[in-house]
Amino acid sequence: MTAKFGVLGPLQVSGHDGRLLRLRGDRQRSLLAMLLFHANQRVPTERLVDALWPEIPPKSYASNLHTYVSRLRERLDGTEIDHAGPGYRLRVADGDLDLLTFRAASRLGRQALRDGAPEAAAVLLRQALAQWRDRPLADLAIPALDAEVARLETERLTVFEDCVEAELAAGRHAELLGELQAAVAEHPLRERLVGQLMRALSGAGRQADALTVYRTARDTLIEETGLEPGAELRAVHAEILRGDEWPIRQLPADLRGFTGRDDVVDELTTLLTEPDCPPLVLTGEPGAGKSTLAIHVAHRLAGAFPDGQLYAHLSGATAPRPTGDVLVDLLRSLGVTGPGIPDDTQAKAAVLRSRLADRRVLLVLDDAADPTQVGPLLPGTPCSKVLVTSRRRLTGLLDAHRVTVGSLTDREAVDLLAKVAGPRVAADPDGARRIAAACGNLPLALRIAGTRLALRPQLRLATLADRLADERNRLDELSVSDLQVRSSLALSYDALSRPARATLRLLGVAAVPNLPAWAITVLRHGVAEENAVDELIESSLVQPAGTDPCGEPRYEVHDLVMMFARERLLAEDGTASAGHEADRLLDAVLAMADLAGRDLPAVFPSVDGDLPLPEPPLPADTLARYGADPVRWFAVERAQVVAGIGRVARFGRHRVAARVLERIARYLWPRGAYADLRTCVEAIVAGARDAGDLRVEVWAEAVYARLLHVRGHYADAVAKYRWCEARLGADPALPWVLTNLADCLTGLGVPEEALALTDRAAGLSTSDSVAAARSAALNRLGRPAESVRVDTGALAVARESAEPYAVARALQSLSWSLALTGELDRAAAAAEEAVALLRETTARSALARSLRTLGAVQAGRGERVRALAAFAECRAIAEQISEAPRVLTCRRALAAGMIGDGRVAEAVAELHACLAAYRAMGSTSSEAVTLWLLAAAYDARGDGAAAEKARAEAGHIADPRDANARALASLLLNLTRVPGPSLPAPEALSQLP
Repeated sequence: MTAKFGVLGPLQVSGHDGRLLRLRGDRQRSLLAMLLFHANQRVPTERLVDALWPEIPPKSYASNLHTYVSRLRERLDGTEIDHAGPGYRLRVADGDLDLLTFRAASRLGRQALRDGAPEAAAVLLRQALAQWRDRPLADLAIPALDAEVARLETERLTVFEDCVEAELAAGRHAELLGELQAAVAEHPLRERLVGQLMRALSGAGRQADALTVYRTARDTLIEETGLEPGAELRAVHAEILRGDEWPIRQLPADLRGFTGRDDVVDELTTLLTEPDCPPLVLTGEPGAGKSTLAIHVAHRLAGAFPDGQLYAHLSGATAPRPTGDVLVDLLRSLGVTGPGIPDDTQAKAAVLRSRLADRRVLLVLDDAADPTQVGPLLPGTPCSKVLVTSRRRLTGLLDAHRVTVGSLTDREAVDLLAKVAGPRVAADPDGARRIAAACGNLPLALRIAGTRLALRPQLRLATLADRLADERNRLDELSVSDLQVRSSLALSYDALSRPARATLRLLGVAAVPNLPAWAITVLRHGVAEENAVDELIESSLVQPAGTDPCGEPRYEVHDLVMMFARERLLAEDGTASAGHEADRLLDAVLAMADLAGRDLPAVFPSVDGDLPLPEPPLPADTLARYGADPVRWFAVERAQVVAGIGRVARFGRHRVAARVLERIARYLWPRGAYADLRTCVEAIVAGARDAGDLRVEVWAEAVYARLLHVRGHYADAVAKYRWCEARLGADPALPWVLTNLADCLTGLGVPEEALALTDRAAGLSTSDSVAAARSAALNRLGRPAESVRVDTGALAVARESAEPYAVARALQSLSWSLALTGELDRAAAAAEEAVALLRETTARSALARSLRTLGAVQAGRGERVRALAAFAECRAIAEQISEAPRVLTCRRALAAGMIGDGRVAEAVAELHACLAAYRAMGSTSSEAVTLWLLAAAYDARGDGAAAEKARAEAGHIADPRDANARALASLLLNLTRVPGPSLPAPEALSQLP
């Protein structure tokens, strides 16, 4: 049974059928009253004892109290009364206790009133008041609750006043008169009630009666307290005497279809309803929607400012209005005319402050130019609040609270586009996302793009997205009627000083939106120009982005601002100057990347050979700071360098882009950042091809082939490797391409050609990668003893270098060769050392490879749990860095473990999925291993025919010389058994069909 309770009147309990339940005894009822008054809270035992025995409790009070609680539980079957520490707690839902319902509805009603919804607020507050039947617990005498009952009655009166406030705001003056007159008669010293009655009478056309109420209240106050009425009541009296027509509503219309910015709207709403809210300044780049946001928030808060909203457009971005003229307009709005408006600006400001004193008004000052324009317009009392918008930060406006209005989120941007352009946006989500991205999620640009789509129903979203993708014409496309992104930006640009304009133009050289301070110094030819940068920040054209982990200040520039800056650079300084500045910055980036990558292992062949490198154009202390932790520099600049390479490679600077890529790849490759590398490579290939630069094109295509290779696209990788091989001639990159081609062919089951390629590569290079590729080919040819010799020699060379990555790579290759010869203990030791070394590095791809080898070796040694853990960790890493082949090998191994666990159905499904992937990849060796494991799964399921068919197919496609595949299958088959035996000897491999 779910009971409902009432304490706002005589204590009342009713069952689920609505029938009242009667409780016996005052103590049982007092106990329930105490628990209900503090519902869902622990009531200490001593408080309950005081309530039940106000005089002297009996010695057995503890057992008596326990008895009362037990009887109450029995009587209220279904109601939870739990023992909470030294006390008890009754759990009840808001809707099942009138006190909780009252407070919940009051809270919602007050929030609705603050949000500018007086009608909704009145409904909720009336619901709250309807919970009251009489004085709380009118039928019980509980001295322990007297103070709380008194506070609750005061709370009810305050809620009643809030309800009256909402209904007055909704225009229900006449309807409230009877209720207010009764309330004032009962509480004649409650000045807020008196003021509300006066306002209701005045609103009903009974000004004389309102003034009589004031005189009566004043006499009562003086007689009872010796005090004059307070400022708020006097202000109501003065308002009625003047015949002022409040509230004043001057806001422009709220924008239809306003969307997004929920967090900022909530923040502003909360701030503006706090008692001591300072002036709020909305600042942000041109087109961010500051004015729209301010007007939307002001409309939302209409109910919180019953005396109205004043609005003044200050024209700060075009021709700032004189403060005196703005004051005249505001004073006239407030009913001050003729001689009442002084000539002096400061005197006008004083009259404004006087008129707004004790008023609850929201003053919206839109598009402010500077602090001096705003200062005289501020009210003098905290009752009224101020919301300012400006492209400038107005740092000189003391005590102001600033809120930066930036771009929309991706979701908000698409929503806004749909609001403007209509339902067809939903039909092309990809086109919508591309348009939003090209607009930089800037509201002005999105509205322009949406308006173009709305005006031209035949214009496809994809077509507009393609047009906007061309950065050179993007600002032209973002124009419709009198709405133009370019014009909006030009207003801020024209207001800058000459050094600030020059600095902004130079920022147009940069290809990325996030810049370190050193890049600006380079562009300014070593001159820091802090004042110019500060001015750009003040104008919201540049945003400070904190200090990066290298200790360098950073700045953000919106994409559209960057494009505008580039336009002005070309128009005012010329193409030659723009190109010269671009070269300076690119040389600086190359020098910094070389400095940071100098001591990291190279992963791609050099693209610049012996070409000289520029000196880093930075102060010695900056270089020392970066040199102390070069990897951190790459981590900080990674996103910016990748984006920059992608852009400059397409604009005639593909060679320097390739040189930078070769350096940053030393950081990206070990971390498996293949997506970043592909972005760069694709841009360099396109740029080199457009320029007819075959050498850089071939170099970039070879890198692209390596990315395809590592992600398991073997056939495509081989095609690119062969294309590059045919065009490299005697290029130093040839052995690297030959080695990778050999490795790829080994994976595809062509080890003879792979071995021949490693012979050619070995004649041109002593790289350890040649040895690893040669070892892999020999293993596929069934010559693991030779592989061990190759790997042992490579390990000796690597140990001399003392480079952990090189040593680990050689150990991993040796470990697998040893496993193929049956030396599992030595193989395990080598693999474990490789894993330990790589855990101290950031080489995630190499770590995954070594974990895979270790897992296979541990499976052969019967270390089932450790093997599966190694495969699981390897899979997690490979999935993070998108190495599909390695993910597949781990999935296959873990499926073998499922067979051993008895999860045969899951194993069969997973192995079939792996088999399909290997067939698509073209790796027959991996197909054969998977089929052998699948046969074991069928055996475990009792399906001998399917098992025999799988083994026959594996035997048909497997290369009889491929010791690699047979050994791996033998090792993994151990995972299908619990416990799995160790691999006894190399000859055991021959027992596989």
